[in-house]
Amino acid sequence: MKAIRVREFGPPEVMRLEEVPDPAPGPGQVLVRIRAAGVNPVETYIRSGAYPRRPALPYTPGNDAAGIVEAVGDRVRRVTAGDRVYTSETVTGAYAELALCDAARVHPLPGSVSYAQGAAVGVPCATAWRALFQRARAVPGETVLVHGASGGVGIAAVQIARAAGLRVFGTAGTTEGIGLVLRDGAHAAFDHRTTGYMEEAVAATGGRGFDVILEMLANVNLARDLKALAMGGRVVVIGSRGTVEIDPRDTMGRDASIVGMSLFNTPDADMTAIHAALGAGLANGTLRPVIGRELPLSAAPESHVAVMSPGARGKIVLLP
Repeated sequence: MKAIRVREFGPPEVMRLEEVPDPAPGPGQVLVRIRAAGVNPVETYIRSGAYPRRPALPYTPGNDAAGIVEAVGDRVRRVTAGDRVYTSETVTGAYAELALCDAARVHPLPGSVSYAQGAAVGVPCATAWRALFQRARAVPGETVLVHGASGGVGIAAVQIARAAGLRVFGTAGTTEGIGLVLRDGAHAAFDHRTTGYMEEAVAATGGRGFDVILEMLANVNLARDLKALAMGGRVVVIGSRGTVEIDPRDTMGRDASIVGMSLFNTPDADMTAIHAALGAGLANGTLRPVIGRELPLSAAPESHVAVMSPGARGKIVLLP
């Protein structure tokens, strides 16, 4: 099969398309023929060597994919050859024509959902769901602000929060992105390139502020977020690219919380609950992953540049 291989940590160009042996499923494993693989920012950190967890070299990047079950190993009962599935983790890497997965990390893909959309579920949608309900403990009727709401995690958070009965606000950096955020369910959206957009967003809540803020770039926004919280508000830090200075008094006066999260820390039981909820959303149409770009597998280096560039409008996927 063809697969992207990384033989040294470094810039996007270290990813190269190679011929490698087809994997075979062992007990409890599933072999998936990949129709689309999702590209996530975390994969760029791992590839560069900047992430705390480093895979053994050489390796194939990626965990999010969608495709057809090619074969199953012993003791696998949940899926059979020919089933449409999406993956939330792989053993051998998703940037490939075939990927080996543990059976627990393979999930049914409804016929109404495309393979490209299925490849956009694993990290983005699970991150959004965990941030909202397992970390922020959001409840219906609360007001949430989603920073970077036109990206993969952001769009998922907007759709999931709206379906759960929250009042949803989002930010984006382009006119097209703002339009996308509004079309996908936000009650209001703001241009984060403009001065005073946070004050404008708080004013739209009647001055009360936000119960939950999902933060994709904490090193830029966290100090402002704390001033925009309602009493008892929570900021969930999903992403950050550096340090930031805050005033702790902004948490004290509001009984506010700053909560960090990494999807890699999710206990198995919580992950099972997440994908049960996501599967229901895919089936009933309340979760509709948005695809921004489709690229051939050989364009993996280009995809890593694109996923870290501003102006995201949905998910980037690779097509073997």
